[in-house]
Amino acid sequence: MNWLHTVLLLGVTFLVVFLETTWNGPRSLLGAQVDLLPSLVIYTSLSSGPVALALVALLGGLWFDAMSANPLGLSILPLFAVGFWLQYYRGLILRDQLFAQWVLGFGASAAAPVLTLLLLLNTEKQPLLGWFSLWQWLVMAILGGLFTPVWFLVLDWLMRALSYREVESSSFRPDREIKRGRS
Repeated sequence: MNWLHTVLLLGVTFLVVFLETTWNGPRSLLGAQVDLLPSLVIYTSLSSGPVALALVALLGGLWFDAMSANPLGLSILPLFAVGFWLQYYRGLILRDQLFAQWVLGFGASAAAPVLTLLLLLNTEKQPLLGWFSLWQWLVMAILGGLFTPVWFLVLDWLMRALSYREVESSSFRPDREIKRGRS
């Protein structure tokens, strides 16, 4: 895409991490932390190139880890792995279908915490795991899946609103008459 799309994605990534870490309403209501970064990575991998995907995964993971109990940089690899896998198969994915967006968001929001947990188990940190962790994982996956189509609607609308469409014009006008032969 262009630089405006990348800057818009990075701004939304920062805003999402900020709201996830400061707004406690969904956490106290559902009993689970809502993580919307995997669903934003889905949108980025299907709408942008690998540079924007790497920036969203890198900066989003660093910002999220800076505000959580995770070791710094732990969330980068799961976000990038999910996004890179989708980027590789993006020609086969129905990007504009709401059901496909929901399934991809659900899968990514379910896979990213599991990959993060596997990485966390290989560090010296001991995560708190129990039966309630299954509930938290399910809530994160469902809400991530439900929010993925919202990214496609809102961010595509913002890109159309903030950028211009190129005029498709030809050098031949339809009202022009071409005379052949001698004049």
